Amino acid sequence: MKLASLKGGRDGRLVVVSNDLAWFTDAGTVAPTLQAALDNWWHCEPLLRGLAESLEHGAVPRERFHEHNAASPLPRAYQWVDGSAYVNHVQLVRKARGAEMPESFWTDPLMYQGASDGFLAPRDPIPLADASWGCDLEGEVAVIVDDVPLGATREEALAAIRLVMLCNDVSLRNLIPGELAKGFGFVQSKPASAFSPVAVSPDALGEAWKDGKLHGALLVELDGKAFGRADAGVDMTFDFGTLVAHAAKTRPLCAGTIVGSGTVSNRDADGGPGKPISDGGLGYSCLAEVRTVETLVHGAPKTPFLLGGDTIRIEMKDAKGHSIFGAIEQTVERI
Repeated sequence: MKLASLKGGRDGRLVVVSNDLAWFTDAGTVAPTLQAALDNWWHCEPLLRGLAESLEHGAVPRERFHEHNAASPLPRAYQWVDGSAYVNHVQLVRKARGAEMPESFWTDPLMYQGASDGFLAPRDPIPLADASWGCDLEGEVAVIVDDVPLGATREEALAAIRLVMLCNDVSLRNLIPGELAKGFGFVQSKPASAFSPVAVSPDALGEAWKDGKLHGALLVELDGKAFGRADAGVDMTFDFGTLVAHAAKTRPLCAGTIVGSGTVSNRDADGGPGKPISDGGLGYSCLAEVRTVETLVHGAPKTPFLLGGDTIRIEMKDAKGHSIFGAIEQTVERI
């Protein structure tokens, strides 16, 4: 089952999307918004699945689905927490800042709570007021959960995952060190994120969803050129069950909470940092990584952060080359 929110109002309009992303049917008879459906999932899920099946058979009214009309599946959410499941990424980014990485990072997930009062639509521009802030993309996977009880086990947390989507967790890299130095976390350095046009139920992902991980190449393009194709199911130290349970250790999570994986990152075949695609590697899902590798190899970064007019694209395709979630495609816009 694939769900989307068409633009309109603060929370969008819930629709069911066909498996090939070509068509949609209105889901207003079931729930007006995705959050409303999540609040009553036990009642709404079978009705939404019925709509999805009818849509595939052409048995309900349908219209063409255009990704540029979609908001993020949850245009705003009660909660957005982002982990760092790919510890290779954490290690590289900390190295770039000259910060040592504690050994506990390999056994205890790192997580921050982001602003969730408004997300960018997947085709919205990324607003940037000052290029010196160091604007970066971060290609990630994210899940939307149902209610999760306080102290949930990994298995309980996995069972609460309702939908999977992709994410661009925008970061302002040059603001991060100053904020972290205060010892109180991110605020200004983490502006609004964007999510894929479509959120997909785990069962609809087939073998791509296994062991609490999404398996498949996360395709990242920068200005029309291949930048990254790291496999989201590889080198993921903490699966989504572990991440959700970590977030619920001391508090319950309400339906509609979004939990992110952190930047997808793969090591090179020799165990070292990833290589650019042009050098036969899998590339990167953010600029901070390539800049770190350039610093390690050349003594200084060569790749600039995002500037006005730069365009990024994040997508994942199935074995037949069809887009699974639709594409996040955004252009940086100076404001």
